[in-house]
Amino acid sequence: MKKILITEFMEQESVDKMSEIFDVTYDTTLHNNQDRLSSLIAMTDAVIVRNKTQLTEELLLKANKLIFVGRLGVGLDNIDTNFCSANNIFVQPATGMNADSVAEYVITCALSLLKNIPISHSGTASGQWPRTSIESRELGGKTLGLLGFGTIGRKVCRLAQVFGAEVIAYDPFVQKSDISEFNISLVEQEKLFSLSDVISIHLPLTNDTKDLINENSFKLMERNPIIINSSRGSIVNENDLIKAYSQNVISGFALDVYSTEPIKEDFYKQISNSMNCILTPHTSGVTSESNIRVSEFITEKTISFLNG
Repeated sequence: MKKILITEFMEQESVDKMSEIFDVTYDTTLHNNQDRLSSLIAMTDAVIVRNKTQLTEELLLKANKLIFVGRLGVGLDNIDTNFCSANNIFVQPATGMNADSVAEYVITCALSLLKNIPISHSGTASGQWPRTSIESRELGGKTLGLLGFGTIGRKVCRLAQVFGAEVIAYDPFVQKSDISEFNISLVEQEKLFSLSDVISIHLPLTNDTKDLINENSFKLMERNPIIINSSRGSIVNENDLIKAYSQNVISGFALDVYSTEPIKEDFYKQISNSMNCILTPHTSGVTSESNIRVSEFITEKTISFLNG
């Protein structure tokens, strides 16, 4: 009987479905126990992970039987995909299954930060009454710049247009003919930085995108924009982000991902209640509904692959 190893949270119904067919080991703490993970993966045909399990070359070298990796999400930077490709290990992300959740998160943050809700909440909760001292703006009529126009970016676009926002995007892998239905403009990065009131990042983490949003990027931003990152933390240089906010180069930011997770003290100590910012713990794509979709999708793909 083929063996499946699940190292992080998965919907129990999906786990049970695979357990009817395969020998399944389900332990949500395995990503923290390298010794046990190394031992178990040596006998495993398929492993299913989220983002905390680091499938490095060192670990994968011990996985002599491994032929399938299921990713309960879309980012693959915790998986050595080059090693997998060279060793006939198929990697299956849950493409598109949490896109609605992330898109809703982006729009929620954009609306909240345009209206300065974090500052209004903090002031009101502390006994102040900042009714006239805090500016509130609408998303309608603003320009939303999307860095990346894949599945999630397109869903964000559709939602933003409902509010009357103009959408522009930068994505070198998308052709204008492919997006004619979306009524947007494809622009270069520099133009997106200069024209956008809100900038939302939807890019994978690569050597080219690491620290893409940095001090030089902020210098190109002319409209005091809001920055929203729900993709990968290291795309935004966090020190440069805080500096840009303190210098009023940007008017707010929302981060769901960070260069180090959990975040370190030297970062969160720079955050105060008087800042127009939203920090969440890598949960933009994690909802009750998306967990079910992601788990069911990877379950079906795993069963199909192992029985194929």
